[in-house]
Amino acid sequence: MQGAIAKVYMVVAAAILNHPLLFPQENTTFLDQDEELIARMREHEVRLEVEQVRLERELSQLDSKQEETRSEGGYSWYFWSTVSFIIFFIIEMCRMDVSETDIRPAEDEDIFSESGSITVKTMVLDKDILRNFCDKCTYTSAHENGKVREFVEGLADDLLESLRSVCDREADMEVGDFVGIGSMFEFWKVCKPLMCDLLVPFSPPEPYSFHFHLWCSSSSDIPPDMQGCGKIKVTKLGENEDCLCDSANLGTAQLDYTSLTLSHGGPYLGCCSSFPDHTITVWNWENAEPICKQPQAGKDVISLVFNPLNWLQLCALDTTSLTVWNIEKSADHHVLKSSVIELPATDGSFVEKLVHTSHSVSDELPYFGPEMPPSAISGLKGDKAESIVAKLCSKARLTPTAICWTATSELYVGCAQGFLLLVDPESLSVSVLFNPTTTDAIPELRQSKFQGLTLSKNGLITIEKGSVVHCLQIKGTQINIAKTWKLEAPVTTVKFSPDYESLLLASNSGQIYLLSSTQSDKIRKVLDLLSGNFVAAAFLHTNKNICLLRSSGELQLCSRDGICLGSLYLQAEVSSLACCPIAQYAAVGTTSGSVLFIDLNREQQPRLVHQVHLYHIPVDHLVFDQEGQYLLTGGSDTHIFVLDAKPSERFSVIGYTVVPGFVLSLSTQCVRDSGKVKVLALCTGKEGKSHDGSLLTLLTLPARYLAGPDGVDRNGCLSTDIFKVSTYEVSHPLKSCVLGVDDVFAYCHRRKTLQRFQLPQDTDGHSSQQVVQLKAEQEVKGHPLGPASLILSPHQLWLASVGRDGLLRIRETASMERYIELQCHSCRLGGIRSVSFSADSQTLLTAGFQDGSLVCTNLRIKCKDRGKDDKATWYSQFMANSLKNIFNTENPVLIGFPDWGQEPPAGTEKSRDIVVSNEMETLNVTEHNNSYNSLLFTPPSHHTWLESRREMIIKEENEQYSETKKNLRKTIKELSDTIQEMMHENENLPDIEHLEQHEFNLDIEEQKRLEAMVGQEVTKVRNEIEWDIIAKYYLHDVLKRECWDSMKFKGRTLKAFHSKHEVKNYPLKERTEKEVEDLHRVQNMRKLEKAACHSSQKKSSNTASGSEEEQGEEDHKEKSAAVVGSFSAQLGYLNPYIYDQFSLLTTEQRINQIILLQGVIYRIRMAFNTEFEAVHRQKVQELNRVRDRNRKIREIMMELDMNEKLWEPSLTDSEWPERLLTVDDSEIKAEKYFTPEQKKEEQMKKLEEQRRLAAKDDDYRERGLSDMMDGVLEVKKDDILKMEIPPPEFVLTKPEVQWSEEEKNVYKEFEKKTKSLSEEKEKYKKLLETEMKKLMASTRDATEKFDETLTKLFEKVKCEMAIYQEELKITYLVYSVLIEEEMRNRELELKLKLEKTLAYKDEIEEEVKRHEEELELFQETYDSVVAENKVLDKDFRKEFLDVPAHVVDHLYKLYKRRPRVQKIRTQTDNPNPFKDQSLCGSLAPDALGKMLKAMEELDAPENMPEGLNPSIWERFCLVRRTKVECEQKVKVSALTLAEMQAFLLKRRNENKVAQEEIKNLTDELERHDGDVIDSHKLMFATVLHKSVCFPLIFGHKRSQITENSKSLHKEKNRFQKDIMVQVLLKQGQVEVSATDLTADYTDSVLQNRSVVEDLNSTIRMFGAQKIALMVKCKNVHKGICKLEWEHKMMRMQIEDLNNKARSIQEVQLSEEQQDYLHNTDRDSSVSKQVSILEKTIGFQEKTHLRSVQHRIKKIEQLNRQATMKADNAILEQQLSNMQMAVAERKRIYEAIASVENQTANREERYQKIVEKKKLEDTARAQAENLAFLWRELDRLMKKNFPSLDQLKHKT
Repeated sequence: MQGAIAKVYMVVAAAILNHPLLFPQENTTFLDQDEELIARMREHEVRLEVEQVRLERELSQLDSKQEETRSEGGYSWYFWSTVSFIIFFIIEMCRMDVSETDIRPAEDEDIFSESGSITVKTMVLDKDILRNFCDKCTYTSAHENGKVREFVEGLADDLLESLRSVCDREADMEVGDFVGIGSMFEFWKVCKPLMCDLLVPFSPPEPYSFHFHLWCSSSSDIPPDMQGCGKIKVTKLGENEDCLCDSANLGTAQLDYTSLTLSHGGPYLGCCSSFPDHTITVWNWENAEPICKQPQAGKDVISLVFNPLNWLQLCALDTTSLTVWNIEKSADHHVLKSSVIELPATDGSFVEKLVHTSHSVSDELPYFGPEMPPSAISGLKGDKAESIVAKLCSKARLTPTAICWTATSELYVGCAQGFLLLVDPESLSVSVLFNPTTTDAIPELRQSKFQGLTLSKNGLITIEKGSVVHCLQIKGTQINIAKTWKLEAPVTTVKFSPDYESLLLASNSGQIYLLSSTQSDKIRKVLDLLSGNFVAAAFLHTNKNICLLRSSGELQLCSRDGICLGSLYLQAEVSSLACCPIAQYAAVGTTSGSVLFIDLNREQQPRLVHQVHLYHIPVDHLVFDQEGQYLLTGGSDTHIFVLDAKPSERFSVIGYTVVPGFVLSLSTQCVRDSGKVKVLALCTGKEGKSHDGSLLTLLTLPARYLAGPDGVDRNGCLSTDIFKVSTYEVSHPLKSCVLGVDDVFAYCHRRKTLQRFQLPQDTDGHSSQQVVQLKAEQEVKGHPLGPASLILSPHQLWLASVGRDGLLRIRETASMERYIELQCHSCRLGGIRSVSFSADSQTLLTAGFQDGSLVCTNLRIKCKDRGKDDKATWYSQFMANSLKNIFNTENPVLIGFPDWGQEPPAGTEKSRDIVVSNEMETLNVTEHNNSYNSLLFTPPSHHTWLESRREMIIKEENEQYSETKKNLRKTIKELSDTIQEMMHENENLPDIEHLEQHEFNLDIEEQKRLEAMVGQEVTKVRNEIEWDIIAKYYLHDVLKRECWDSMKFKGRTLKAFHSKHEVKNYPLKERTEKEVEDLHRVQNMRKLEKAACHSSQKKSSNTASGSEEEQGEEDHKEKSAAVVGSFSAQLGYLNPYIYDQFSLLTTEQRINQIILLQGVIYRIRMAFNTEFEAVHRQKVQELNRVRDRNRKIREIMMELDMNEKLWEPSLTDSEWPERLLTVDDSEIKAEKYFTPEQKKEEQMKKLEEQRRLAAKDDDYRERGLSDMMDGVLEVKKDDILKMEIPPPEFVLTKPEVQWSEEEKNVYKEFEKKTKSLSEEKEKYKKLLETEMKKLMASTRDATEKFDETLTKLFEKVKCEMAIYQEELKITYLVYSVLIEEEMRNRELELKLKLEKTLAYKDEIEEEVKRHEEELELFQETYDSVVAENKVLDKDFRKEFLDVPAHVVDHLYKLYKRRPRVQKIRTQTDNPNPFKDQSLCGSLAPDALGKMLKAMEELDAPENMPEGLNPSIWERFCLVRRTKVECEQKVKVSALTLAEMQAFLLKRRNENKVAQEEIKNLTDELERHDGDVIDSHKLMFATVLHKSVCFPLIFGHKRSQITENSKSLHKEKNRFQKDIMVQVLLKQGQVEVSATDLTADYTDSVLQNRSVVEDLNSTIRMFGAQKIALMVKCKNVHKGICKLEWEHKMMRMQIEDLNNKARSIQEVQLSEEQQDYLHNTDRDSSVSKQVSILEKTIGFQEKTHLRSVQHRIKKIEQLNRQATMKADNAILEQQLSNMQMAVAERKRIYEAIASVENQTANREERYQKIVEKKKLEDTARAQAENLAFLWRELDRLMKKNFPSLDQLKHKT
């Protein structure tokens, strides 16, 4: 009951909200209302949504109660439904009343006239009338909206197509496709009927465009109702238009630009676009207009550089070559002309350019026809034929990597092979400055790759492949390393600042270094940024920060302004990224299969808090659902893992599910109404090998209770009872897909389209295993370059797609046809890798593949789409409010997580909670280690979550059932022992009680199962082996059929018995039907030709005699062998239908001759093979005979007890190759396998043999015969040698003394028998030996006879010679046919070139004509400007008629005076290595501004002459300025005229070159249909002299060949008539110099020997006569020389005299000299001149004084200024110099002071030492003196005063 009342409330609330009174206007929008009202309505909507969620929660709780009372409450449900219907009906009636009375505009009520009829004249249709008509007269129901929309779209398309068909594409506007907006297309309806607005975009044709000027200023005079309107102006490309951002759009590249460069000498920009146009364009960026362009000229261009000294030169560097582009200009017309630089080969050698212009004739012998260019030989035609041939025929060249212009307009080129080149762009010459392969190369530069070059004042700065930078000083070809810098990271780019004072070096790793030449010579690091390619980027859902993931494993947290807030190095290879919406953390997937959880609450210090290992492969997909309940993972695997995204659940793994194939894409959709989460996975299918997928697996997960005990089994697999699985299949494989509300959006790379699929609503009837086919509801054009990936905005209304083309496209999900596009990344570098939306759907973030860039794009919503923007904002606010509570709950838990690898302190509350939560988990997925790094580097052997769970299950089972298993094992062991005892007892039982072994099996079913399993495995292996054998059998059969069975004669060899000689036959196949048919056809043709020729000859030779005919026949027989040119005629195999060698003129005849010669060769081989087979059979018979003889000999040797080895010849494998195709049992080493049937059969045979032998043993007759007579009935003669006479018995028992007479006689008889037996044995032995020798001799004779027969087969040499001769003929004929084909190819090639050259010549002529006209017009302009300049000079005095003459003269001098525009001199310390640019026509106008600026100083009042009126001075200044401007205009026009003349001259030269090329091509193709050359033609022959070929020439000499081969057709006719023939000659004399290894037979002639001898005698006679005549001529010539010398001397004397006379006559006299000579009164003329000079001097002195005073003042002023500047400059220079001098002097003084101090100290120490020495000497001397005095004193004292001791002693 409560639920029903709640439903009624909801219905009433919805109806009231939908009431028309809330929408008083027809098309009300939020923009017309107050902002507070909008805010209140949004808050109200949020509250309603929250209330709706609460009501749904309450309704879900009451579902169980309603199930119980469903039967009782059925009628109440019907009641409340009826009430709801009545309420809705009443409200709708009110809506109709209000809409009819209040809402409809009053002015639209009477739209029609009173008469009710409407005509074109009385009515003008407009939007309001049509809208009112639609409101009143049309009505459509809701289910017909789609049909109406389709009708409107079709009608609009037809109208637009009709409009386009009648429009002129060159003059009219370009009409685009319409865009529909409104209720019809946007699926909303408030109070208006189904309507739409169709917007049709249109644009003007190129080069015009629209320019808008909006009236948006509130301070302007525009009325308020016109604010937001404006004006539209159509302008032409290049016209100056004001732009709010002060920028211009240069270029129309379809994708991107590969290189940009700016000119130093003007506002010029060079650019090269990438695929597909590859256009080099030069722009004037100030005017935003292109100067010139060259399409398809810049492929693979990586660098463009302008010449700093001349902007008209541009160097383009691509990956394999170097091109210099010269800009040729004529006034405003510019043309790009290329010059390709031919670089040396990789070894440094210079490669000669391959010339393809014409054919050539070789001077080498023998002559085989003209040498054609490779293009004619290969048969290639077209523009790229020569380039392809050049690449194939030329050596590999150096690869340029860096370029740099020099100060002399040359180029330094660095190569990847380590070479440094110098290129002259004018002459296109290349010189090698540094070759790393030479021995004297600089060791430091041997490994250099020259990654970058730039020129400085001190030398050339080079960047090596490593982190080394060199400064090279180059003088000529000498290179020295001036300085070297070692950096931390490898540098890739080097650039100078515009003032050349700072050098900037950048590396790909993010470091930037700076070298300042003015401060120090050390390179310092100025910037160090994190670098690397981005793997993924995503917005945080809780704030406006961005989470970035780099390929290096660096996780960065940045603000939206790009400021890095913090980073964390994960020390792992990463693959994916996702941000959680319910907590401040990010999940990162690694390539090792782990998922890392990063806490981002502390922005400056992100930290790793958890890790789980799920795969052994990279984690490619990480997706959170919109409410943050689950985290889903996927990779190149069939498992999708579902993790709990809440930190409070410790990111536990809920479970996994298996999908059919590898996961290519994952997306989620949270259904709030039903509380479910839908997951869509794009799978590859069961094969899993493709990169595209056609299976869509939809998983429907409950938002809660998934982790319960019923949701996951013990192995972690999700139960299908909890979630629902649906599988769909599409017709075309997809690359990526994304799940919408009820739709699936996908990208098909094969079709390059975006597709939309509608998911079926009712899927309850389908099982999880059933696959439902999906068809695309809509398909639109996708990205030009795929593959592409898709993403939906959070509010599900916008679909974004990114691809490898670098384009970001955003479209509405409702209408996918329209999209907005932005080029975010370069397609050359892989395009876009990932894209993500912000929470408010207003910002997108794209990361490139290889460009290392991140692009943040903000969407600007137009006014008409502001509602969608509001929806996105409302949705983001709603989601933020709905997730706020769970965020406040989960985020503190996340903050409390310890860092991964660090446990919280023991005893704390958090630690206890964590322990409790860990105990509650069913499995601890990961283990905490002390080493953080070891956790991130997960080894491949580390167990995944699934493997760990399975191991735990097994461990638990083992622990649970350990006792049971132990008891079972014990019981089984006892049972097994019992059965073993029973089996032992069974062996001793009788047969009646004996049991079979299988009767002891307890589990027969298990045994059968195992046997069946083993049998299946055996059958499988056996089938594999059988299939392998069948495959080998098939291969054997194919090879045997193709290479053996098809041979009519197999290849064999016959070897001699007693020598190493062997003869091989000719392996021959049976001729095919086509070959036989061709031979018959040619023979029949030749029959007809010979019959026709014979009949014609018979008519013409009726008068010839019979004797002459016989003689002619004999001569013909003698010459036939020589003329035929082979031994085939002598062997008797000559085909009578073979052409004469001299009559092979056409290609058809030569082909027929080849067929006939092949037939002759086949006949020769067949005949030899027949003889060979006969001899081979003979050898087989002889071997059989030898084998029989050897058998007899072996028997004899056995009788004679001889043990010698017999010679047993046999056929080898080469003689009997059939044996190679069979395998004997002895060759098989493996044991033979028998099947059970074969085993039974073998046993049966053994039993049969045993029975036979047993029956044979019972034959008593044979047994008795064997015992009595050794098994024979008579003694054969062969047994004589075995016979022995036994001696008498007494011989053995008695000694000879005891014998009796009888015994002695018996013994004598015994001796006689023994002697006769031995004699018979000797005779028999001799007989056997004789027989054996006869057999051996017969064997030897037979084999020797066979060897003689085999020797006869060595006549095969003649057959070989004949075959080689015929094959040589065939080779010549085939070569001639190929040469003719090459000539035809060359002719077609020349014709194509001629056509292109003619077309190019026509273009050049038109261009020359046009430029001549322009030059004439400009010449007229120039002449008028010059005339105007002269007129200004002449009219100067007329301008100042009111001024005195002397003042005018003075003013005229000032009028002619011009200021000197001094150039800024280059200072000695200027670091710029380039000089000033030369002046050209485009830069000349700048000189006018400088001149006018300099004129301001001359126009100053202080320069005005004294006494001159200021007004006149002002007028004079204006006139002078006009004159200066005119002069500058003349200069500019002169420069422009010179450029135009030079441009025209170049075009004329190109025209001349084209004419010469046409003439050359015409010369080669001339007289194509003319007569053939005369009958006296050159013929080539090949003389075969004992298998040696001698080329001979009949007729003209070789030099004449070269002279007469000037055209291709002449050469062709000549080659067709100059036939190559073979001639057989007998051995004779060759009178040719044989000094070389191969003699030159160029001028050889075949003659008889007598003719040569007679000729020699005649030569000797004429030689003597010639010598006598030469002596006479010598004497006469001597006299003639003497006379000529005298005559020459006289002629020179005459010439000297004439020159002197002429010089006298040419002396010229001046007028003064002539007046002086003619005037007699010289004094008067002198006085006049003196007076004139005095007056002139006086005037000049006055003028000079005034000018001197004026100049003195000016000089003083200038001196003061100059003094101040000079003083400052001098002081600055002196200051620096003095500072340097002071520093130097300080160092010198310190050094000198130290030296002087040391010297002074040494001197002082020396003086002290000397003084000390002196003092010591003095002290020593004084001490000695003192000692001497003491001794003397003692002596004296002793002398004067005697000692008392002595006195005592005496006493």
